[in-house]
Amino acid sequence: MRTATATAAAVSAVIGAGAAAVAAGRFASDAALKAPAGRPLPTEPRLTVHAADEARITLTRDLVSLRPGTYGLSGDGFHAVVGDVLDDARSSADAVVRRLERVTHGSLKPGAKAWLTPQVHIGDPKSALGLDHADVDIPGELGALPAWFVPGARPTWIITVHGLGTTREHPMVVMEFLHHHRFPVLDLAYRGDLGAPRSPDGLGHLGETEWRDLDAAIRYAVRFGAERVVVHGWSTGAAMALHAAAHSALRERIAGLVLDSPVLAWDVTLRALAKARRTPGPLLPLAVRAAQGRTGLHGDRLHDAADPTGLKVPTLIAHGPADEIAPWGLSRELADRRPDLVTLHTVPEAGHGAMWNADPHAYEEALRRFLTPLM
Repeated sequence: MRTATATAAAVSAVIGAGAAAVAAGRFASDAALKAPAGRPLPTEPRLTVHAADEARITLTRDLVSLRPGTYGLSGDGFHAVVGDVLDDARSSADAVVRRLERVTHGSLKPGAKAWLTPQVHIGDPKSALGLDHADVDIPGELGALPAWFVPGARPTWIITVHGLGTTREHPMVVMEFLHHHRFPVLDLAYRGDLGAPRSPDGLGHLGETEWRDLDAAIRYAVRFGAERVVVHGWSTGAAMALHAAAHSALRERIAGLVLDSPVLAWDVTLRALAKARRTPGPLLPLAVRAAQGRTGLHGDRLHDAADPTGLKVPTLIAHGPADEIAPWGLSRELADRRPDLVTLHTVPEAGHGAMWNADPHAYEEALRRFLTPLM
C-alpha cells in the first residue's frame, strides 16, 4: 500500500510539474503573441524621470537611455520627444541628461516612470506633421482595415507597415521625407491594431497571417492608381513584406522592399522576448512549442519567404548588431548572399525598430538612394 501511495504521489507530482511547465511556456509565449501595440516590449526598461525643464531631461542611466538619436518618451499620461545625450551636461553616476525636444501631451514630473520608443509622433499625419491625408478603410479578409493615405504625385506608392510594440503612428517618422519626394503613402493598421479586426484566436502571428492584410493594402493601392508599390516594413511588418513579396497574387506590382529590423526567424524573436520576461532558460523551448501549438506558426514559411534565392526585387535592409529581438546576423547573411539585390544599411547602437531614430539623416539618405531608381 505504501509503495502504491508513493508511486501515485510521484506520478501526480510529475503531472503537476508538467502542467506547470506547460503553463509557464504558454505565459512566456505571450510576450510575442500578445505584445500590445503602443506598449513597451519586455526588452525596454522602465526609466525614471529625475528632472526636466524646457530644454533638458534627466533620466535613469542605462544602456537604453544612452542610445544616440531621437526617440519618443512615453509614460502613463504623457508623451515627449527627446534628442541626443548632452555630453556637456552635468549628471550623476546613475543619471543621463538628454535634450528635450518637446512635450506632446501631459507633463514630465520627477519620479514618473517612462520608456523610450521609436514611435516619435502621436496623432495622425495632419495633427502630428501638418500633412493633409485621408482616413480610408481597406477591405480585408477579416473586415475593414483603417489606414492613412497621404497623397503624392508619383505612380509608385509606399505602403508602410509597423511592427512589434508600435502602431501605425510609428511610420510617421519617414512620412515627411516620403511626402517631400512626392510619394503617395498608405500607412496601414492591421489585425489586432486599434480599430482593426481582431485575429480569430486573439493572438499575433509575427507576420505569418497578418501579411494577408498587407496583401489587401496592395490590392487597394493598385485599384486606386498605383502602378507599383514599395513596402516599407518594420520588425514583423518587414516579415509581412517578405511574405507578400513571395505569395501575393499582385507580387509583380511590388517594385522594392525596405526592411527595418526584420524578423527573419520568428522562433529566435520569440525566445528573445520570452527571455526578457525573465523566463528561465530551460523553459524557452516550451515557449516556442506553446506558440506553435496556439497559432500554427511554422518556421519554414518565414524561412521560405526570406530565402535569398527566391528574392526578386531590390531590397534595402536597415539593421544593426545592437538589436536584441531580431538578430542582425540574419540580415547580414541575406545581404551577403544577394549583393545584386540587397543593400544593407548598418546602424550601430540602435535598438529594435529604431534604425531611423539612431541617425535620421543617414537613414533618409540611404532611403533616398534606394528609392530614386524606383520612382
